[in-house]
Amino acid sequence: MPSSLRRALPAAVGLLLCLALGLLTVRPALSDAETRDLAGGFGFESVPINAPPPNARTDRTVAPGLEHIRGWISAVGASVGLADLRGLGRSGDACLVDPRDDSVTILPVPRSGGPQYEPFRLRPDGLRQDATMAPMGCVPADLDEDGDQDVLVYYWGRSPVLFLNTGRLDPAGFRPVELVEPMEVWNSTAVNVGDVDGDGHLDVLVGNYFPDGAKVLDPAAADDPRMRMQDSMGKARNAGTNKLLLATPTGRPDDKPRLVDASNALPDASARSWTLSIGLQNLADGMLPDLYFANDFGPDQLLVNSSTPGQVRLTQVDGRRDVTTPRSEVLGHDSFKGMGVNYSYSRGQRLPMMVVSNITTPFALQESNFAFVPTGEAADLRRGELPFDERAEELGLARGGWSWDIKVGDFDNSGTDELLQATGFLKGERDRWPELQELAMGNDELLRYPAAWPKFQAGDDLSGHEHNPFWVRAGDGRFHDLAVAAGIGAPDVTRGFALGDVNGDGLLDALVANQWEDSRLLLNTARGAPPAADLRLLRPAAAGGRTPAIGAEAVLSFPDGEQRAQLYPANGHAGVSDSTLHFGLPDGRAVPAEITWRDGTAVHTARIDIGPGTHTVLLNPDGTAVIR
Repeated sequence: MPSSLRRALPAAVGLLLCLALGLLTVRPALSDAETRDLAGGFGFESVPINAPPPNARTDRTVAPGLEHIRGWISAVGASVGLADLRGLGRSGDACLVDPRDDSVTILPVPRSGGPQYEPFRLRPDGLRQDATMAPMGCVPADLDEDGDQDVLVYYWGRSPVLFLNTGRLDPAGFRPVELVEPMEVWNSTAVNVGDVDGDGHLDVLVGNYFPDGAKVLDPAAADDPRMRMQDSMGKARNAGTNKLLLATPTGRPDDKPRLVDASNALPDASARSWTLSIGLQNLADGMLPDLYFANDFGPDQLLVNSSTPGQVRLTQVDGRRDVTTPRSEVLGHDSFKGMGVNYSYSRGQRLPMMVVSNITTPFALQESNFAFVPTGEAADLRRGELPFDERAEELGLARGGWSWDIKVGDFDNSGTDELLQATGFLKGERDRWPELQELAMGNDELLRYPAAWPKFQAGDDLSGHEHNPFWVRAGDGRFHDLAVAAGIGAPDVTRGFALGDVNGDGLLDALVANQWEDSRLLLNTARGAPPAADLRLLRPAAAGGRTPAIGAEAVLSFPDGEQRAQLYPANGHAGVSDSTLHFGLPDGRAVPAEITWRDGTAVHTARIDIGPGTHTVLLNPDGTAVIR
């Protein structure tokens, strides 16, 4: 072999290896024709739901020690929740948190029809409130169990406020009371509600972010020793303390329930993590919600629930690493930025796919979203084994941007879920990813000190021009982002979604809560979609009337297998869907359904037939279910 050829051979082999590896890492993609065909069944009309308020802000006033990272601190606060406050039988009303003026507004959703009312704000009048406190989210929930939806608002700078719905759609109709007394200084970023201890009443879970007592938004709080950033990029445990509050209604309408603090039942890793989302789902087959804590800057936790009334027992179950799974994708040992969690059931599956948002911005921070696919049975969880494998890359869901909320729903009534994912962090013109990358590679011992952070201020950009992916499953089983093809590819900076059929046409719509921008309704205009069944499951309320049966499960039997869903509308991040279950009926015919719910300490199962349309299902104490 000539010496010149011999010298060139290593370089040629290296080049060929690089090309081969590059081809192996190319992600499967749809052709233009395939994209048009798959997206052809979807369509949305974007409808504004608010406008810039007078003197609208674009960032927050913060403590002096945080002034140079004001943009970073100002990155959360938009939120939206759906409810039926007018008794329309559909998702016609919303609570909306707008950080531009720190408002919490109750409003009729555009195009929802029915008698209208003037939008009004929820203010904690009579309670302590000042400029160092800002709302971060709102959760519609009937906590006093009198048959109408109250609104729980959580904040930075104070503990949550419960606005008790007294039956009037005006400011005087929602009476504010402290959730905990006396008020404490929390910095909350997540709230979920569900019957954790199995006594038949909703309990409250609060995810607290910055340390308790820290005056994040107080410009007079110089040298606050409690103000710390995370102490690690991959295993932070110095956040505010997460809370579990067991609630018991008094039996009197418009009366705050009695609360017992059961937070010491949370494992320390779950209690002290920087939690951005708490997911609830009955996975271990005990009709109790098992808890998923999606945590920023460290491992997520899955807690299997074996509680009894008044006695909370939660056991952490972790995944196991194998030769093909990196440690960063093993549940309980992962090191990504858990931002939101939700659950999707495929036809015939008893366990759902658990989907988790992380940061996946190309050429910036390329982590991976999680898609934990079931590989075993519910009994495995009760034995302390995790019956899920992480397969986001295989499913096409690994990369979506700097992601937050994630919602699951059947938008074309095909019987298969689509996923809607919120993205974006800080919108500006100066790219600050190099500085953030340097920070992430630095010494964890310095990370907790705000003074060690680079500047993130107005005009800076961190993943600020991404669109919200709309994940649609193709025939090969992979998901593809069809947001642009479906006409919803605008570069929003979004925090939360709320799903529901707002106009009663049988199609699932979405409210979009944007950060420092107008929020909007995505009105579903899918053409030729088959009908759907929307189930509003109601059980007897402690103070009279009927209340949403949060935690109930519906299983519809189709010729090709069962389709199930559970009613936990506050799963995700900063978005609360309406208290309904939506099932597409591809054949347009009625199907048998099995409804399972907890009433007091008893678990009931009833069988009914469900056809197209919106159905109110009364779940009775004797174990019967009646369609009204």
